[in-house]
Amino acid sequence: MAEKGQGRAIGIDLGTTYSCVAAWQHERIEIIANDQGNRTTPSYVAFIDSHRLIGDAAKNQVANNPINTIFDAKRLIGRKFNDPTVQSDMILWPFKVIADSTNKPMIVVTYKGEEKQFAAEEISSMVLTKMKDVAEAYLGESVNNAVITVPAYFNDSQRRATKDAGAIAGLNVMRIINEPTAAAIAYLVDKRATFRGEKNVLIFDLGGGTFDVSLVTINAGVLRVKAVSGDTHLGGEDMDNRMVNHFVKEFKRKKNMDISGNPRAIRRLRTACERAKRILSSTFETNIEIESLFEGIDSISTITRAKFEELNMDLFNTCIEQVKMCLQDAKMEKSSIHDVVLVGGSSRIPKVQQMLQELFDGKKVCKSINPDEAVAYGAAALAAHLSGEGDDKVRQLVLLDVTPLSLGIECNGDKMVVFIPRNTAIPTRKEIKDFSTAEDNQTNATFRVYEGERSRATDNNLLGEFCLEGIPTAPRGAICFNVCFDIDANGILKVSAGEATSGLNNNITINSYMGRLSKEQIEKMVDDADKYKREDEEHKKNVAAMYAVEDYAYETRNTIRCAAKLTEDDKKKMEDAFESFIQWLDSNKLAEADDYKNKMKELETIFNPIIAKID
Repeated sequence: MAEKGQGRAIGIDLGTTYSCVAAWQHERIEIIANDQGNRTTPSYVAFIDSHRLIGDAAKNQVANNPINTIFDAKRLIGRKFNDPTVQSDMILWPFKVIADSTNKPMIVVTYKGEEKQFAAEEISSMVLTKMKDVAEAYLGESVNNAVITVPAYFNDSQRRATKDAGAIAGLNVMRIINEPTAAAIAYLVDKRATFRGEKNVLIFDLGGGTFDVSLVTINAGVLRVKAVSGDTHLGGEDMDNRMVNHFVKEFKRKKNMDISGNPRAIRRLRTACERAKRILSSTFETNIEIESLFEGIDSISTITRAKFEELNMDLFNTCIEQVKMCLQDAKMEKSSIHDVVLVGGSSRIPKVQQMLQELFDGKKVCKSINPDEAVAYGAAALAAHLSGEGDDKVRQLVLLDVTPLSLGIECNGDKMVVFIPRNTAIPTRKEIKDFSTAEDNQTNATFRVYEGERSRATDNNLLGEFCLEGIPTAPRGAICFNVCFDIDANGILKVSAGEATSGLNNNITINSYMGRLSKEQIEKMVDDADKYKREDEEHKKNVAAMYAVEDYAYETRNTIRCAAKLTEDDKKKMEDAFESFIQWLDSNKLAEADDYKNKMKELETIFNPIIAKID
C-alpha cells in the first residue's frame, strides 16, 4: 500500500514504441494526455547540441538526427550485448551500441560535444520521467508510486531492469505486472456490470516490439491467469523492418543505388513504412512517396495489403502458434473461450484478426477496449487498488498471476531440474528431498538457480546462487539435502536448502541477477537523471527568456512602425536597434536566461523613450 502523503499512484505502460500513463481521477480511471494533447507518447529520447528531447519532440526530429535519437530501449533492457536478438537489432538501428566490461549493452550518443554512454535502464527511466511529469501536470500533485507493465514473457533480468529504470526515474515501483494481465484487468473493470458467472478470456497483445498472449479466467472479481505465452521480440517494428528491407531492395533494383548505409534515408523510409502499415489496416493499397530520398532521387512506390501480408506471414503464423501453445498449457479447448480481446496497435492488422477468428471457428474478436490504452488502464486500476484509492470495482480486485518461465536448479551433468513449471499459479511452494552429494567427502555444495525452458541448465538464465559449507564428510550420496522453492504473491522467489543431520541450511532471495545494476550504479544514475532534469529545466528557462525578449522586440517594433507622431530619426533608431538584436539572436543560439534579460534591458533603454513620445 502506498502511504498517505507519499504522492499519488499511477499506472504506466512502458512500451517499445509508445508509452501511456493513467490514474484514478474524478471517480474513474483516466488516460492522461501529454503536453501535445496525445494520449500516448513515443518512447523516444533525443540528444541535440543544447538539450535533451523526450517523447513527441524527440520523434519529430528523428530524420534529421538519427544517430543521436534513441528508441527500442525496451529491446535492450535486461539483455546481454552478445544476445542474438541484440545483435540482429543493432544492424537496423542508426545509433551505436557497444558492450561494457560486463557485456552489458551501452548506447552511445554525442551530447553537448561529448560522447556519452547510456544503459537501456537510463533511457527507459527518461521515458518514465516524462510519463511521471505528464501525470503530475494533470493531477496537480506529486507522483511517487507506480505500477509498471512488462511483456508476460520478460525474464527476471528484464523485469528487474525495468524496476531499476523506475527507481532511476524517482518512482517507487509498487508492482511489475504483465501487460496482458493489465489488459485483462481493464476488460474486467469495463465489463463487470455485464458479467454472469465465470468467463475464460484470451488476451492477444501484439504491440510495437513484443507479443504476448494470456488466458485468464474471471469470476466474481477474481482474475486468475491460467497460462501465458509469447515472444519478447515480435511486434509491429519487425513488420516495419520487413517493409524497409523490401523497399531498399526495390530502390537498388530500380535506381542501382544502395541506401542501406545511409541512416537518414533509412529513417525517412521507416517512417513512411510505419504510416503505410497503418493505412493498410483500412485500405487495400497505398503509395509510399519520399521526395529526395537519396542523393536527390525521389522514391515512389506502391504496396498492397496482400504484399504486406506476404512479407509478414511467418510472423502472423508465429502469433497463432503461440495462441495454440497458451491454450495447450492451460489445458483448455478453444471452444471454452468466451472472448478474445485485442490489445496493442498491431492487433489492428486485418490479417491477424482474420487468422484469430478462423482459429476460434468464426468467433468475433472483442474490440470494445482501446488497444493502445488498455494496458495503462489496467495498470492504473491495480495502482489504485494497491494505494487504497478507487471504487468498489477496483478495491475488490483480486489478481492471481502465474510464473512466465520454469524455475529450477542445476544438477550434475548441467541438467536443469525444474521445481516450478512455467504457468504455475502464484503464490506457490515446492520442496524436493532427494538431492545428495556427488563426490566422496564433499564438504560444500553450490546451488545455482535458473529460469527457462532448456534442458541444459547453462542454456537458461542464471538468477543467483548460494552455497552450503561445512557438510559432514561421508561417501558420495550419503548426505542428502532438502531444497525448497517459495514464490510469494509479488513474484519474489526464495530458494533454500538444508542438510538434516548437521542442521546446515542456507537460502537466497532472488532480488538480483547476474549483471543487474548495483545500488551504487542506480544511485549514480539517479544523480545523473537529476542533472539532466536540471539541464532540461535550465533550457526551458533560457527558451522562455528568449521568447520574452523576442516577443518584446517584435511587438515594440510594430508599435513604433505604426506610430504617426514619431520622426523618421526615431523610427530609424528603432530599426537599427531591432536589426542589431536579430543578428545577435542568430549568433547566440546557446545564450542563457541572464543574457536575454540583459538584452531586454538594452532594448528597453532604446525603445522606451521612443514609446513615451507616442503617449
